[in-house]
Formats: sequence, C-alpha cells, structure tokens
Amino acid sequence: MPFAIYTHDSWSVVKVASFKTLGEAQQVFSAVCCDPWYQQDGGVKGVELVQNAEDGASQRLDWFAFR
Repeated sequence: MPFAIYTHDSWSVVKVASFKTLGEAQQVFSAVCCDPWYQQDGGVKGVELVQNAEDGASQRLDWFAFR
C-alpha cells in the first residue's frame, strides 16, 4: 500500500496504518491529529503521512507535532 501513517515518540517510530488511497490516509491522519488521547499522552511527539515507493523510498507528505 503506497500511503502510511506513523507516530513518533522519544524512543521509536510506530506504523499506525497503511492505505491504498491518499484520500483514506488523509482522513485518518486528520483524525489522529485531533484525537484527544494522542494530544494528551505526552509521549507521542508527532504524526506523519508518507508515500512509499516500490523501491523502498518514502516521501513525507504531511507532518503534525503534538505540544
């Protein structure tokens, strides 16, 4: 699947989900950015939306940092 959402914290990067379409990925990305659990957790530093290429390369399409 060419699109994925990852969360970042002080220790690692965690894959949240993969999607076939950019539209689906953007909807979930927006939901994660607004989710109270992620906002209040304190350990999760950010979330990113990436596009994965077949050759293993990836490109960041969007990023959100929690405060």
